[in-house]
Amino acid sequence: MASAPHSDDALFDDFLETNGHQMTTTRWEYSYNKKQCPECGGIHSEDARTCTVCGWKPV
Repeated sequence: MASAPHSDDALFDDFLETNGHQMTTTRWEYSYNKKQCPECGGIHSEDARTCTVCGWKPV
């Protein structure tokens, strides 16, 4: 018996992968010694866990 994905996002990711799209994990980018949000470009300290500008967080 197959198990169902845990969330709508997981279901959507499975659909995309099945149809030839490559899914990658998005991580923080770095600008000098600061973390930079890949969504909005907000700059944060090294200990940031979520973007305080747009709310993005790594998966």
